[in-house]
Amino acid sequence: MQKKHAIILAGGKGSRMKSLDPNLSKVAYPILGVPLVKYVLKAVKPLINGKLVTVVGYAGEATKAIVENDSEVVWQHEQKGTGHAVQQATPLLEKETGLTLIINGDTPLFKKETVEQLFLEHVAKGHDLTLLTAIVPDPTGYGRILRNANGFVEEIVEQADASDEVKLINEVNTGVYVFNNELLFQELGNLVANNAQGELYLTDLLKMFNERGYVVGASILKDPLEMSGINNRVQLAEVAKVMQKQINDRLMLDGVSIEDPSQTYIGPDVLIAPDTIIAPGTTILGKCTIGAMNKIGPNTYLENTNIGDHNRVLSSYLTDTTVGDYNELGPYLKTRANSIIGNHCRVGNFVELKNVILHDGVKSAHLSYLGDAEIGERTNIGCGTITANYDGVKKHRTTIREDVFIGSGTILIAPVEVKRGGFTAAGSTINEDVEEDELSIARARQVHKPGLAVRFHKPKK
Repeated sequence: MQKKHAIILAGGKGSRMKSLDPNLSKVAYPILGVPLVKYVLKAVKPLINGKLVTVVGYAGEATKAIVENDSEVVWQHEQKGTGHAVQQATPLLEKETGLTLIINGDTPLFKKETVEQLFLEHVAKGHDLTLLTAIVPDPTGYGRILRNANGFVEEIVEQADASDEVKLINEVNTGVYVFNNELLFQELGNLVANNAQGELYLTDLLKMFNERGYVVGASILKDPLEMSGINNRVQLAEVAKVMQKQINDRLMLDGVSIEDPSQTYIGPDVLIAPDTIIAPGTTILGKCTIGAMNKIGPNTYLENTNIGDHNRVLSSYLTDTTVGDYNELGPYLKTRANSIIGNHCRVGNFVELKNVILHDGVKSAHLSYLGDAEIGERTNIGCGTITANYDGVKKHRTTIREDVFIGSGTILIAPVEVKRGGFTAAGSTINEDVEEDELSIARARQVHKPGLAVRFHKPKK
């Protein structure tokens, strides 16, 4: 089996993005929570049995952090063109045999099947270089593909250099190539910068290959939409809409109900089981797994959150959270920092959970902050409860056992434990453990001063 290598070009500045952040590379811009270059990696990596190399440059540390778990990284410290970018991979690839794919890191719509077909055609037709091309209704702005009588590619003519006759050609270059690896690195060193920009162009290799008698062919892309690149924020939004529709359509065909796909944003790594209903205004990003028979939304945000079956999540914001089955959550619930909600829980209006474990049957209906706590089965948390988990230096944990009743307005100053069956009176500030079946009252005794209130009344007119 031939080795298959890949080079992802991800070093460009992306000046047309008009960013003020010098640490943001173009390929780091996200679509549905995923950086552009990660989409390219997802399409390419499963097909590579050799070396996968990403060329980083402008704001390269940002790109490196995104790709380094999936790809080797080389640096293009000066922006001297695509040919120069590929040259940076020479130390890693020049001694390798097999095939090398070259693809841009800002083309997130390319599919694995498209790249696979390009490799297959390259091998089946005995090419030394295969260009991925596309037939488009309006080729304006693209390099035109000139073929000879045998169908092989002779030249790429850029728009500025094209005659009126050539401008009528609607087969264009997508910027994706498969090379015989040995020939690629043999000829890369022969590139010269004989252009106004002083750059080395990868496309100049096509002429060299033809002059040497190598076989240069093309594979035509089935869906030209896949070649859409990102050069500005308008294109970013346009491609995001395409991605949004593709993901939502796939989920609906798999049995998920999305009430208004135009107002629902779901990332590419989200898994949702059939018969779950997604209401409008919902965003689901990151690594999320959602079970069956759920109702999510409207106006709900989920990120890196796993949800079981038969849950209702209304107008809430959940991140890094695990949810069991048969829960009622929201509206206006916020969770974060590896919180866990068991089964048959009710967590409602304006409750915040941070690094909390709620066991089965816990109820916290409204207006509470529960941080760094574990709460046992069937416990009821009254309105206005706060776990005071931070002493100004360290975070401390609150433990509330099974069948506890926490009265409204209770403040639990951690570290503290309320044991099984414990009861705190409303308005208490608890800073000592509450024993089993014990009622704790921690508030000042109410005092009455007859007639004294008149001193605080406004004079009557």
